[in-house]
Amino acid sequence: MLKNKTIAVTIPCYNEETQITNVIETMPEFVDKIYIVDDKSPDATFEISTKLATNNPKIVVIQHTLNGGVGKAISTGYLAAIKDEIDITVVMAGDGQMDPLDLQSVIMPVVLGEVDYCKGNRFLYKDGIKKIPKTRFFGNFILSALTKIVSGYWHVSDSQTGYTAISLIALKGIAVEKIFPRYGCPNDILVKLNIADMRVGEVPVNPLYGVGEQSKMRIPRIIGPMLRLLAKLFLERMLYKYIIRTGHPLVFAYGLSALSLLSSITLFVYCAIVAIINFGIPKPSLIMAGITLILGIQFLLSAMEMDFSDNKDLNIRIRPS
Repeated sequence: MLKNKTIAVTIPCYNEETQITNVIETMPEFVDKIYIVDDKSPDATFEISTKLATNNPKIVVIQHTLNGGVGKAISTGYLAAIKDEIDITVVMAGDGQMDPLDLQSVIMPVVLGEVDYCKGNRFLYKDGIKKIPKTRFFGNFILSALTKIVSGYWHVSDSQTGYTAISLIALKGIAVEKIFPRYGCPNDILVKLNIADMRVGEVPVNPLYGVGEQSKMRIPRIIGPMLRLLAKLFLERMLYKYIIRTGHPLVFAYGLSALSLLSSITLFVYCAIVAIINFGIPKPSLIMAGITLILGIQFLLSAMEMDFSDNKDLNIRIRPS
């Protein structure tokens, strides 16, 4: 326990037979419960986890009957924590990439009631950016930038890290069982938290690489699905938070921006086709393309400013301890 708050760690695992023992052995003493969720690993992850549980009463091992993805495994751990009425639940990967020395700093903002959800941020850690493989850093940077717009948490700069702590109130306030099951679950959770008006903050965490982990992410395969997911999540947030709940004018600004930019692109394409066929640019169409482009950008900036303002109380800057 920490300050009379019960602490649980959920560990989503898939083929972590070489890593899970070290993750458990380095777990801080203040952790009250450890949920190891084996996502139907074909290796010996479940057997090793079960053996660890025989010597550690804190451990609860849960095995999926079918492979569901990391998001599904996190959801399973969250549901177990809700059932056990755990005050704060942390997610730590089973591959050993999350430094157990950072666990308390990730938890404390939630323990102290500063935030409802605290994320680790590898970019904020001293020399953290240098430790992250360049390909991962680039992909993470792009996804984090898009997630700012999608989620409404404009200060979150490392959206893809899975090292997180969440309060019981926040867990009960979101549809835990509907968390996106595969890569992209951190983005989905942020959107769910924003719709529920939960406060989110970030703290520096030390990224560990070269500890025996094997990346299961294949970047070319996730680009398309991730972009589709982000678009879906953005529309979902607009619908539930700003149309159904409040009727906020930023929805109209975003809509007008999309309409203007689409019109601009259409007109520019039309001008290009006419220029190729007739060897001449239709000036009225070109002028309209420029006007709609400027309008689209203006509407977009206005919508983003309103979105930023409306969510400023949910974006918490955590002061270094």
